[in-house]
Amino acid sequence: MKNILILLLLILAQAAGAQTITGVVVEESTGDTIPFPSVQYKKEKIATSGNAYGRFSIKRLNGEKLTFSAVGYQELTILIGPNTPSEMKITLKTDTKQLKGVTVKTKRSKYSRKNNPAVELMKRVIAAKKRTDLANHDYYQFNKYQKITFAINDIKPTELENEKLKKKKWLINQIETCPYNNKLILPLSVDETVTRNIYRKDPKTEKSIIMGQSSSGVNDLIETGDILNNVLKDVFTDVDLYDDQIRLLQYPFTSPIGKDAISFYRFYIVDTVYVDRDKCFHLQFLPNNQQDFGFRGEIWILADSTLHVKRCNLTLPKKSDVNFVDNLQIIQEYTRLPEGDWALTTDDMFVEMSIAKFLTKAIVIRTTRMSDYAFDELPDKLFKGKTKVLHESNAMMRDEAFWDKYRSVELTKSESSMDAFINNLSQQKAFKYIIFGVRAFIENFVETGSQNHPSKVDIGPINTMISSNFIDGVRTRISAQTTANLNPHWFLSGYYARGWDSRKNYYKGELTYSFNKKEYLPREFPKRTLTFTSTYDVCSPSDKFMHTDKDNVFTALKWTKVEKMMFYNRQQLSFEREEEWGFRTTISLKAEENEACGDLFFKPLSMVGMEDAMIGQGKFRTTEARIELRYAPGETFINTKQRRLPVNLDAPVFTLSHTTGIKGFLGGDYDYNFTEASIYKRLWLNSWGKIDILAKGGIQWNKVPFPLLIMPAANLSYIISDETFNLINNMEFLNDRYASLDISWDLNGKIFNRIPLLKKLKWREWLGIKCLWGTLTDKNNPTLAANAGDGMLMEFPEGSYIMDSKRPYIELIAGIHNIFKIIHIQYVHRLNYNHLPTATKNGVRLMMRLTF
Repeated sequence: MKNILILLLLILAQAAGAQTITGVVVEESTGDTIPFPSVQYKKEKIATSGNAYGRFSIKRLNGEKLTFSAVGYQELTILIGPNTPSEMKITLKTDTKQLKGVTVKTKRSKYSRKNNPAVELMKRVIAAKKRTDLANHDYYQFNKYQKITFAINDIKPTELENEKLKKKKWLINQIETCPYNNKLILPLSVDETVTRNIYRKDPKTEKSIIMGQSSSGVNDLIETGDILNNVLKDVFTDVDLYDDQIRLLQYPFTSPIGKDAISFYRFYIVDTVYVDRDKCFHLQFLPNNQQDFGFRGEIWILADSTLHVKRCNLTLPKKSDVNFVDNLQIIQEYTRLPEGDWALTTDDMFVEMSIAKFLTKAIVIRTTRMSDYAFDELPDKLFKGKTKVLHESNAMMRDEAFWDKYRSVELTKSESSMDAFINNLSQQKAFKYIIFGVRAFIENFVETGSQNHPSKVDIGPINTMISSNFIDGVRTRISAQTTANLNPHWFLSGYYARGWDSRKNYYKGELTYSFNKKEYLPREFPKRTLTFTSTYDVCSPSDKFMHTDKDNVFTALKWTKVEKMMFYNRQQLSFEREEEWGFRTTISLKAEENEACGDLFFKPLSMVGMEDAMIGQGKFRTTEARIELRYAPGETFINTKQRRLPVNLDAPVFTLSHTTGIKGFLGGDYDYNFTEASIYKRLWLNSWGKIDILAKGGIQWNKVPFPLLIMPAANLSYIISDETFNLINNMEFLNDRYASLDISWDLNGKIFNRIPLLKKLKWREWLGIKCLWGTLTDKNNPTLAANAGDGMLMEFPEGSYIMDSKRPYIELIAGIHNIFKIIHIQYVHRLNYNHLPTATKNGVRLMMRLTF
């Protein structure tokens, strides 16, 4: 009886299973699964959509035709019969005709927005966004779990047959199949973050509270390993479909439901289908020009009054001008909350990348889940302060119980064994040398420690060890800095240099106390430091405008001979405090002695006519106090051992500073006051790229010798440097009032992408203009007869001139970047002041620049 019962249950189970057809839809050429395929009985008007992994399930209707389709693939229709298996694997071929049909040339005459039902529907969807915005509530909150995995991609099974590799079981065990592309991958790092996000309508305030954070992987082998995690988070950011512009790969992408979507995309209605029992309009879309930075994909819109997005699948067009990305896919799903609102609950992204065909491929997998939405009133104390991102004190020290509670997506076997894998990897002798080389290349520093004994002193920068200048000829230098492994609050750095022609010795010593504990270096955000610096060295007056070290071997290559130099002996005490909401205060006190050398002379007008041999080349001393206020809301950084680099340049930057010279204090020779202000802003023009605008201005209020006047920010190197002029000579113009404007427009290939043959190179255009207005008031003009014999003013150096206050200096720039994906070249033309004997009318500048 028992056996009969079991047999009966099996028969019933088979009969029940026979009423449903399940399976997976894959691509013919690669075998990859096709996300969200459409599966429908067209005659019966019964349809469903597969999931993100191509899996589907639909009712069996014997005798009816079942059609499988997906954007970019040919439809496949199968007659369902009694012998049709309940589990199927459907293979779709690439629709080459469709791919050709979406080019601008072919489709321009066929696609019309007028009387187009797809366009009319999307207009209604865009108009309905405000009605369904969660920000309509007085308060809301939700938890977000995010996991970012970085891995080697597309490992071939034949590679695992290597005899040497077979002996490394720990390495073989780390390799797993990626569910997004069905390829073998080797996870190298995993970063998990749990965040509580809160919102208040009045006054409008949003905050993210990081409750837990955990990171492990190869980034642990590099002391300043936050570079990898910070860059991944900034490049592969969260995608909010309901924003007009989506920031991804550090570029803005027009959202398919953004205010500019109708003009940017082409929309096509595929069908009306049911997705999780919700009736939806299924649409496909693609950019007008597939080489623009835009998405191609599918979107499912609820067929009700909300017209809310139910699901979307975003990819990059195959002809996209995005560098290094072979395949990108974003999968999002929205869920109806108990209150009736629709909210994003799934936001997954995977990106397959390769720098060059002969190099190893990589994949980034970002898995994000939103949960626990609530709309209850929140205490005001949670919104205090201007900091938008807060960290709970023990966020980096959460136990397994915490992760078991908040981890919405389980770690894979390889991700969970990351620590053991990295430990085995670090024990390999060959890998130790690789890491050493990577650290030296990326960080420009060499560590003196090991994994078991972390570096307490780093040697570098490496690219400053040998250079040259007019005074020293060949110059050698050894530099070092201590790390938080020695002390998390006290830091020492400096260098010793030798000029072989001048036979002079130079030095710099810097002692820093950080009020907040540091992980590796004192410059980590937020900086709250007190620093004392003592330096004796030689420099050109224009060196102060360089953003890199003046001894950098590359910037030492000059387009003009730099013969006007000076020795300086400087002692400085400075305090710096940064707030997490983007405000920075810098206060400093500096005493400095300057002595002219080379072809530079500090000669007071009272000594004009006397022999130089009698008075020497001159020197003077200043003591000054300075305060600078800087505000950059939303600015983010990555830390390197040499400097801190901004990651997100979209934030506006406001700077105001004032410097006061104090005569008689610590030997200062002059009283003076100098005020300067600047504003920087980046403007995105959608598919037309971006414009960077920098405006600066300053006033020297007092009567001062020429070294204390305002000299132009001259870049004498062939290497491009931001915020500097390319063809102005050292101290060419001296002013006590100035204003400058620097405008650069990166068209991001907008024109080149539309020129046959040229578009295959994927070059991108760059246009710019730099302007300088300046004037010199009579009190500081040494050429006026009224100032003859003045004991304070100094004779201008040869090659220094007075600007016409009604005639600004102008440089025009035309450039090409993305040459071989890394080279940026600019042609610079000096528009005026070319009558001056020192003028150089044209020039070429270059730099190495990696962008997506």
